[in-house]
Amino acid sequence: MVEPLDLGVFPTPLEDAPRLAAALGLDRLWIKRDDLIGLGGGGNKARKLRYTCAEALAAGAELLVTTGAPQSNHARATAATAARLGLACVLVLTGHAPQDPAAPQSPAAPQSPAGNLLLDRLAGAEIVWAGERPADEVAAEEAARHAGSFLIPFGGSSPTSVAAYAECARELEAQAQFDRVVVAVGSGATMAGLVAELGAARVLGFDTGASPDPEAAVRALLTSNPGELAIDQGQIGAGYDTVTEPVRAALRLAARTEGLFLDPIYTGRAMAGLAATPGAGRRVVFLHSGGLPGLFGVDQPL
Repeated sequence: MVEPLDLGVFPTPLEDAPRLAAALGLDRLWIKRDDLIGLGGGGNKARKLRYTCAEALAAGAELLVTTGAPQSNHARATAATAARLGLACVLVLTGHAPQDPAAPQSPAAPQSPAGNLLLDRLAGAEIVWAGERPADEVAAEEAARHAGSFLIPFGGSSPTSVAAYAECARELEAQAQFDRVVVAVGSGATMAGLVAELGAARVLGFDTGASPDPEAAVRALLTSNPGELAIDQGQIGAGYDTVTEPVRAALRLAARTEGLFLDPIYTGRAMAGLAATPGAGRRVVFLHSGGLPGLFGVDQPL
């Protein structure tokens, strides 16, 4: 196992959220502020990249290649980490560029050139649009075209990056006594790392629709059978890119009780799920996995 790179500020804070706890009917609620990691806008992807990029540097990488949606937090964090490390970066993003006349018209989930996409460009990443092709196929081709490239999987989730959230779980154990951790589930490694350290019974995941089979994605990253995983799929709505009314309500609730800003795809769904799950636990940790820039890149009313 590689030693993680010294990127960001650790341990991240654990903040009490009494007004939000009261609104949700919880005895105690803490927010694990992984949005405050510091590197490239923070978030769980930045924590994982400390491990993945250590592996890349050990392999002699000069270029990072990865994939994501147009407003991908992982893509933004990868671009920022590459800049910090003096590496080149290619981001293969799904679909077409905003305002591309070749793009199919999709009023349900229009994309904006702002938000994470603006930050990708600001950090100097080269952006390749996959169009109608699978992004992972295009990314593999891009990696093959460049000498010294290192291909990071979708969402930064790999057996190496699972260690990042096992580390986070140990931080939590030292910070508070809690019943359960609530987390958004995308590509799987964040939940996998928490489960590996805390056990499946203490982790409640809310599916974002990023993976066709979130339970399989989490299990594939674990080295042993953790037992039954708790992954709620009730907050996906019409799909990954869309913002549901329960998520809008959750964004407003967190902002208006604690001044806490969530993102509409990951943490917004997890908070909406927590609000709809009265049996989540008496003492709950909500993992704030970041994503604030995504608020400025979604052309839907919030």
